[in-house]
Amino acid sequence: MQNIGDRLEEARKRKGISIREAAEATKVRGDYLHKFESSQFDINLPDIYVRGFLRNYATFLGLPAEKIVNDYNALGHGAPAPKSVNREIYGRMDLSVSSSKDTARESADIEPEAAPGESDSDNPATFKPRPGALPYVDKALLIKGGAIVAAVVAIVLIVVVGVRAWSGSKTETPVDTPAATAATDPQIVIHALDSVRVKVVEEASGVELFQGAITRGDSRTFPKNGSLFLTADPMENIEVELDGKRTNISTEYGLRGRQRVRVE
Repeated sequence: MQNIGDRLEEARKRKGISIREAAEATKVRGDYLHKFESSQFDINLPDIYVRGFLRNYATFLGLPAEKIVNDYNALGHGAPAPKSVNREIYGRMDLSVSSSKDTARESADIEPEAAPGESDSDNPATFKPRPGALPYVDKALLIKGGAIVAAVVAIVLIVVVGVRAWSGSKTETPVDTPAATAATDPQIVIHALDSVRVKVVEEASGVELFQGAITRGDSRTFPKNGSLFLTADPMENIEVELDGKRTNISTEYGLRGRQRVRVE
């Protein structure tokens, strides 16, 4: 029976592409792909990143990604990942798992993703802790620094309160702007139930309408001129409002973690 590396290498050569071309398409470093094809998985990254890279590479090559990841887990590197949902349809929403081409394209923006609550500095792919103990910090210096920061914050608060009081005394006359008349156009509203990363792309034009973090209680409104691709990480932290109806995709269809859906 072929090992994981043999299957990856055979599939890549069958597609007639080089390691460099595969790395550009999947956004995974070429030296990692070369090690995978040699069945070497010690790339100084946590298992969650190794499994994510393996899944992307296998999907790009047209191999069964879950089978590759399960074989990797069978080697004792980690627990098997949960199976993903194939396809769900709700009303005018067409929810589907990204194709291999879309997955490779999306990985350039949000893969591999840090675990919930983990900042960029915690990403093992970009951060290496310095060896040795923490340096000595002068407590007196910390106290002085804290006093300076507190003074600056107090000044800023005073300025903000003054500006708001001055601006609140002004009477503003409503102006009929194009934005007001456009409120009747089709729209989709993303409501953040908790902190979440979101990306919205028009399907027809490929134009990216938004990509970034939305904090808890905040929302974003986008024009809906045709179908949209919506990517959220994690999906359970958003609700989608379409035609005046809000839907929790995660609750309705069990889509959890980073997911990509098509909204019509």
